[in-house]
Amino acid sequence: MKLENLLIEIQYELKYGTLDQEVSQIDYDSRLVKENSLFVCIKGANVDSHDFIDQVIANGAKTIVIERAVEYQEGITYILVEDARKALALLSCAFFDHPSRKLTVIGLTGTKGKTTTTYMLQSILEHAGKKVGIIGTIGSMINGQVKPTKNTTPESFELQRLMKEMVDEGCEYCVMEVSSQGLMLNRVAGIDFDYGVFTNLSPDHIGPNEHRSFEHYMSCKKKLFQMCKVGIFNHDDEHFEDMIKNVSCEIATFGITTDSDLKASHIELYHRLGSLGVSFDTEGVLNGSFETDIPGEFSVYNSLVAIMICHYLNIDISHIQKSLKQVRVKGRVEIVPYSQDFTVLIDYAHNAFSFESLLQTISSYCPHRIICVYGAGGKRAKSRRYEVGQVVSKMNAYSILTADNPRGENVKEICEDIVEGLKKYDGEYVIIEDRKKAIHHALDIAQKGDVILCLGKGHETYQIIDDEHTIYFSEREIIEEYKNK
Repeated sequence: MKLENLLIEIQYELKYGTLDQEVSQIDYDSRLVKENSLFVCIKGANVDSHDFIDQVIANGAKTIVIERAVEYQEGITYILVEDARKALALLSCAFFDHPSRKLTVIGLTGTKGKTTTTYMLQSILEHAGKKVGIIGTIGSMINGQVKPTKNTTPESFELQRLMKEMVDEGCEYCVMEVSSQGLMLNRVAGIDFDYGVFTNLSPDHIGPNEHRSFEHYMSCKKKLFQMCKVGIFNHDDEHFEDMIKNVSCEIATFGITTDSDLKASHIELYHRLGSLGVSFDTEGVLNGSFETDIPGEFSVYNSLVAIMICHYLNIDISHIQKSLKQVRVKGRVEIVPYSQDFTVLIDYAHNAFSFESLLQTISSYCPHRIICVYGAGGKRAKSRRYEVGQVVSKMNAYSILTADNPRGENVKEICEDIVEGLKKYDGEYVIIEDRKKAIHHALDIAQKGDVILCLGKGHETYQIIDDEHTIYFSEREIIEEYKNK
């Protein structure tokens, strides 16, 4: 593609060279550069790729996008921009011929519920005969084909490439999780969002390498609602008023406790045939009765999002009802069949808010006892460790403390940080550093009516031991193998 065509929607200054250049590919990783690449210099937390310009030119790059003054070389074009990450996103949109404009794009942001809701939407739309692509925490899925992705919201070039694949495969819809990091780093710049969804908000991803404060975290989330046509908001969330302030989109609401455009009522929990689930009615923009075999009130909130969007998309209510009943999401309150006497669930909960929400949900089913197998991620804010321990002890659950993704930190020391939180309410615990052995211990001590919660890993099939060492680890397989031993 001609360079001048890639730059049509970008504010830039031509510092040196000519726009009459052919661009074969766009790169932001110096190791991937090939002949006629356009290289975007991004300054990260630890690496500034402006320092690799000589290397990328030697590898064949003919166009360099920069944020600051550099030494110019003959035959190379230098484009100065204010924000290289945003420029990368807009260049990628143009390179792949703006695929989001050919799809109905639904973006979900919030602390909890994004992954489950995307899979609910996929299930309903596919049941209605539509072709759907998904991008999120579990990876990307295009017409049923799953591909791993590095981040919940991939880097912009990868994101646009995936959306182009969706268009090429005949997808009509793209349902994607939009992370606060993805918004902060302009990975989604240039995407035409038809619908944006706010699920809920609580402190998360706040620390030295993430967001500097809760206010910053919230402000990043709000960016989605300057980019979408219709914003669908959880009216019950305590941050609702802050989230809708100064947004540019049309506002629609859902809720349980507040008067909303779509409201759930007559909520009933059920425990049948080994499944924990919930049924409810809706009133407002769509009146009907629904149930889902994913336990808890938060499943009602997730379902309301799916119902409301499908209402906007004119999907028949029968497709919504059948799909919500059948949907399952790996690692999201996922029941792993093990015994008729007790229940085993896997969930991705990894902060105090998600722990408390899940524990309250399970408590509402009146189990004999709740056993929690969990740890905390290494090289993350220590405050998270105290907070999850405090929540578990407050909810009177039994803790089996173990490894999560230690990332080079000592597992026992991480567990001892959690113990400081457990002491707040004299929570009972044991430390078993090997996570496989910890799961086995939970299964060994379980009694009739217990619920075992394996928390933190969810869909993940790995453990990050340190910066250079990752091992295969599937909780689902560990549980199934122990059952069949």
